[in-house]
Amino acid sequence: MSQLPFDANFFSPDPGEQPAKTPRKKREADPPISVTQAAALVKEVLAVSIPGKIRIVGEISNLSNRTHWFFSIKDQGASLRCVCFASNAKRVKFPVRDGMEVIITGRVDFFEGQGSLQIYVDSIEQVGQGSLEQQLQEMIAQLRELGYLDIERKKPMPAMCQRIAVVTSRSAAALQDVINTAHRRWAGCELLHVDVRVQGEHAAPEIARALRQLSEQGEALGIDAIILTRGGGSIEDLWAFNERIVADAVFNCRLPIVAAIGHETDTTVAELVADMRCATPTQAAMTLVPDRKALDHQVTQMAGRLRMSLQRQSQMANQRLTAISRHRIFTRPQALLEMPQQRLTHAQHRMTQALPGRLAPATTRVSQAVARLSRVMQRRVTQADQQVKAMSRTLQAVGPKRVLERGYTYTTDSNGKLLRSVNDVTDGQSITTVLADGKVQSVVGDSGQKPPTPKAAPTSKPRKRRSKLKAQDGDQPGLFG
Repeated sequence: MSQLPFDANFFSPDPGEQPAKTPRKKREADPPISVTQAAALVKEVLAVSIPGKIRIVGEISNLSNRTHWFFSIKDQGASLRCVCFASNAKRVKFPVRDGMEVIITGRVDFFEGQGSLQIYVDSIEQVGQGSLEQQLQEMIAQLRELGYLDIERKKPMPAMCQRIAVVTSRSAAALQDVINTAHRRWAGCELLHVDVRVQGEHAAPEIARALRQLSEQGEALGIDAIILTRGGGSIEDLWAFNERIVADAVFNCRLPIVAAIGHETDTTVAELVADMRCATPTQAAMTLVPDRKALDHQVTQMAGRLRMSLQRQSQMANQRLTAISRHRIFTRPQALLEMPQQRLTHAQHRMTQALPGRLAPATTRVSQAVARLSRVMQRRVTQADQQVKAMSRTLQAVGPKRVLERGYTYTTDSNGKLLRSVNDVTDGQSITTVLADGKVQSVVGDSGQKPPTPKAAPTSKPRKRRSKLKAQDGDQPGLFG
């Protein structure tokens, strides 16, 4: 049997036996062995070194619990792949999920087909939740108290999306799933890809920044909704979607967000805060993108119902029209006039017989009233005429024309203002004097009578100015000092 290159002291010799001294020879190269033989050697060494079952404590990661459970158990320094077959998984009495700290019991073996070392788990005991799982539960509890998870504040999904923003990595398989599903369902829906990192230290700030920018510019870009997605992974791989900065960005986003992160069993904070959570990226695309075939079927059904409704309404209208056309107003319209005509004839006959006797007293009373009204009106008119004539004579007696005829006049300036004092005029001003039979215009001049000066006698003789008078409209000229 070929030897593995272990240390020479790996197999201890018998204490009482002295090692034989052999001459040193040049070591010859061992002949090569096949891969199958090498795998068999590894399997044999593991069986010799770890002959029974071992118990390992660690944190579950990357769990896939379908028929059989495939997961990893890890701590801060290492990770081991595990498989728990369905017969053993049925005996586990508690739900197993990522981040849970457990104690597994099983045997270590080498799986030649994949060239990997695996632990075949027989039983799983619960120890407690892992640190990341504990942080996740604390974050969910905190956000629930703040109202981030309230159903009332979640926005409804648009009925017909024209443009959808997909926030994920360009290398993610989830992006291709969304693209294929959208094109298959409705080719008219436009997808806008926002490339961000979905794993690692810088993933959370990039996701939050992308969501904030879409919230601010989404209306201008014509975006109807956002799909936030990525593929499956361990709780560490998905931890960027559990950060508080991402939860705040999802909560404050003004556009509706559909989150599909990880596998169906994975739950992240971003999915809980989002307006809708979907199990897979394909389901997220199906939620927002309408199905063309379903729409065609719906339109066909609606067209059929509309056609049947129009036919039913048309039939009902024809029935009503037929019933109306059979009415006697259309079949014998003259019958409607016969009875009123008879009543009118009887009424005229009765009025002809009773009217003369009833109208005579009324006619007499009307004639007497008209005569009295005529006499009263004539008397009122005569009195009013006499009053008007008396008032006219009074007005003529005291009117300005009669005053002017008695020799009085009045004078106005060029603007028609009545002059009441000599102080109202100035030297050289044009004035108008109104007489009974016309008007006289004149210019004011100095009369020559100036008051005496106490200090010195006047040096010149006073000059008299004669006003220039002009007759106007047949007026007689006159002199005014």
